[in-house]
Amino acid sequence: MTSARDLQFKSIHYTGLGKGPRLIIMGAVHGNETCGTKAIDRVMAEIDSGKLHIAAGSVTFVPVANPLAYALGQRAGERNLNRNLFPNDDPQDFEDQVANWLCPLLAQHDVLLDLHSFNAHSEPFVMVGPRNNTGPLEPFTHAEQERALARRLGVRRFVDGWLATYGQGVQRRMGKGDAAQLHTVLRYGVGTTEFMRTTGGYALTLECGQHDDPAAPEVAYRAIMNTLAFLKVIAAPEPAPIALAEMEALSMVAVHDKAADGDSFSRAWASFDHVAKDERIGTRADGTPVTAEVEGRILFPDTNAQANQEWYYLTRVNTDFDRHTA
Repeated sequence: MTSARDLQFKSIHYTGLGKGPRLIIMGAVHGNETCGTKAIDRVMAEIDSGKLHIAAGSVTFVPVANPLAYALGQRAGERNLNRNLFPNDDPQDFEDQVANWLCPLLAQHDVLLDLHSFNAHSEPFVMVGPRNNTGPLEPFTHAEQERALARRLGVRRFVDGWLATYGQGVQRRMGKGDAAQLHTVLRYGVGTTEFMRTTGGYALTLECGQHDDPAAPEVAYRAIMNTLAFLKVIAAPEPAPIALAEMEALSMVAVHDKAADGDSFSRAWASFDHVAKDERIGTRADGTPVTAEVEGRILFPDTNAQANQEWYYLTRVNTDFDRHTA
């Protein structure tokens, strides 16, 4: 049986002669999401063979961010690494140990591309951060650069609004609550990209496809190559952005919790299924219908959610994505 004490962390760093950004690319933050690992290994083999040349700036590859989860072939080792990702002076689990290594590594870079996959069959998509703001939740100043890179990854679907929507759910569950306690709970929503933005950088999570889809590593490979070219880390033609007319930009606007174990969905929903305004999504245990407050798409429906946990998210079309990109 795999033991955490037998594991180690691995990153590989390449530096070019020219000036450029410090890029970090990661796979297997969740151990059963291996498309990023396969794509990273492929790109590193091309660099090591001389087929690909790092010309400017630098790139650090982390093929397996969570070696315990990866060795076990499951999403988490002892907990979800992509939540509450902060250094911890008193690590309580293996993922705390990962964070104590990974967070300082992230802070040494300017740009993060984090490669993931998902359970149900659906179209690849990229999660982007907030618009530029000076607010207390997720202040940010690189929206234009982040969204410009997102449009070069080779996917057409874009989703924003994660931390703000997650925070609304936390505040609703806690009521007014204690400010210090609220801050502690909100930290749970911080993963790799959110932490990267706290260091002054920008970051994207690319969901490359279903876990076992043979196309997912190809999506990840194309995204890596496009990122290297767009940031001029390699000397290659700049990838063209996806046309605005071809994009589907969505904003997360609401999270709904499972109130009781008897709450049930009206059908087997999958992420990005279309929902009409007032369409029935499910039924509460007491028979109360659960309907969509806006027209949009459902995201992350969880039939296995427990009471007082996130049940599903709702998104709607983002009509001004193009105002914050290039």
